[in-house]
Amino acid sequence: MTSLAKRITALLARLPRRHQVMLSVAGGVTLLAMLLPSEPATASRHVSEPQLGQAELILGQRYPLQLQLNEASSNVAPSYDDIRWSGYEVRSGDSLARIFDRMGLSPQQLYRVTQDQQAAKILTNLHPGDTVRFARDSQDQLVQIAYQLNETDTLVVTQQEQGYVSSIESKSVEVRTSFAHATISSSFWNAGIDAGLTDGQIMSIADMFGWDIDFALDIRAGDEFSILFEKNYVDGDFVGFGRVLAAEFVNRGQHFQAFLHDNGQYYTAEGRAMRKSFLRSPVKFNYISSNFNPRRLHPVTGQVRAHNGIDYAAATGTPVMSSGDGKVIASAYNNLNGHYVFIQHGERYVTKYLHLSKRLVKTGQRVKQGELIGRVGATGRVTGAHLHYEFLVDGVHRNPRTVKFPQAESLAKNELPIFKNLVGERLAILNDNKRFYLAMR
Repeated sequence: MTSLAKRITALLARLPRRHQVMLSVAGGVTLLAMLLPSEPATASRHVSEPQLGQAELILGQRYPLQLQLNEASSNVAPSYDDIRWSGYEVRSGDSLARIFDRMGLSPQQLYRVTQDQQAAKILTNLHPGDTVRFARDSQDQLVQIAYQLNETDTLVVTQQEQGYVSSIESKSVEVRTSFAHATISSSFWNAGIDAGLTDGQIMSIADMFGWDIDFALDIRAGDEFSILFEKNYVDGDFVGFGRVLAAEFVNRGQHFQAFLHDNGQYYTAEGRAMRKSFLRSPVKFNYISSNFNPRRLHPVTGQVRAHNGIDYAAATGTPVMSSGDGKVIASAYNNLNGHYVFIQHGERYVTKYLHLSKRLVKTGQRVKQGELIGRVGATGRVTGAHLHYEFLVDGVHRNPRTVKFPQAESLAKNELPIFKNLVGERLAILNDNKRFYLAMR
């Protein structure tokens, strides 16, 4: 025992017995407090080591810290907050390799990008005036390519761990219904242009009613038409015209209507197909120099000679179509008819096409309605370039303008209820817009 301990022991011995007991109790409590763990320490161990039991913890022992990681974090594409975009406008003669070189990109990067089949197919068919955009990160690495295909679709090629992967990003298209009306004063074409229609829409109307109206001959001043059609918008911007949903044509006081069905074909309000066995005209609408006239003076001989057909005055080379499905029974040349083609349609009908500059079908060949069979010319006994067209029924010449064609097919009975509901809706919109248009004039 040290001298200090001896002095403390002697001092305690001199104290009264009651004080000695109190000091002993205080010392024991202090020692017990030092040995017991505190509550905060217990809570800390519970939170930090949820996988270990309290009895397994040894005071003073070091344990590894186990971190909970997001399993997907290693596959997440890098953040592109710091990328830089630059665009390149394709020039005549450019190849993809040349474009990459001019943009400071390596052949290795080009190779990796073109390993994606879709990207390779599209990017190797660029055209002058197209723009390709490239994105680089802070290390100047190519991370993305963007190439706009049209108003709605963009090719995006993105760098990922497995290489460059392409996708097509499409913007949603908002479809709005629009209306147009026109009254013909000079020509059907001019009326359509004045109404704000495109060339394609005007031709669509002519095709739609081409089985009932000969747009080269039947159109008169005062005729009128109305159409209901789609306009497409992306992000509020107009990007183009859609389908013609319904149309009405008034020709010489006779009303014709056509409505688009879900199958992409047009039908009357009663469900009869607009498409018929024959077109009224074998050429697109042009000026007609001569009508059907059985007692016409021949322009070359000056004699009365039946003109059992219609002459369509058109420039040499104008396409001539078969007015119906059939079989070519003659494709030849003689001094009177020039180059000519005769087509048999079933048992009762024959159509004839004379004075062609070129024949594009052979005898025995099968043709479809609207198929190109020749081109307008001035061969044979003629005074100028035109197509002479004849229509025979049971061997008798009939006026192609007025002959009654076989009845059009109808929709199946089970399709009619839904179709007629659609017709009712579109006809109501068509009529309401027409009344509003005429009231505002």
